[in-house]
Amino acid sequence: MASPIQLRTPRLSIMPFSEQHLTETYVGWLNDPEVVRYSEQRHRTHTLESCRAYARGFAGSGDSFLAVEADGLGHIGNLVVTRDAPNACADMSIMIGAPAARGQGYGTEAWGAVLKHLLKIEGLRKVTAGTMAANKGMVAVMRRTGMTIEATRPCQFLLDGEEIDLVMAGALADSWTEPAA
Repeated sequence: MASPIQLRTPRLSIMPFSEQHLTETYVGWLNDPEVVRYSEQRHRTHTLESCRAYARGFAGSGDSFLAVEADGLGHIGNLVVTRDAPNACADMSIMIGAPAARGQGYGTEAWGAVLKHLLKIEGLRKVTAGTMAANKGMVAVMRRTGMTIEATRPCQFLLDGEEIDLVMAGALADSWTEPAA
């Protein structure tokens, strides 16, 4: 089992999600249609208790539920790593919920740091991610951090009644290079 991820970047601290991150503000992000527009979380109503149960579900799983804190802003979002140990790979997802943090490059910074950690420190051979094609910001994050668009699954989602493709990306440890800052 991987040890807990704790990372520091120029503007961020990335750490295991804990009770201190479980606030009404955090629950508010999950219930904000703008924040979860491209997430399957948009289909649920969240409460402190449902979020607490979700966080507890990571205990002993080998997966990581991470809080992203920005200097001067505090908790701005979360990142999840779902590991597939037998295949030496993992899948990542991210949410930047704090309005003041959106569009500031924090998502790319956090994503890149965790991606590098998984490939270079944990030694996974591959990291994957997926998003709705309409989520241009997330597609850009995946590309900016050195992931390759591997496939598109047509018409995977319904968003406002419109069929939307799933864009799938990956990074292979033996060919991934950290993008220049």
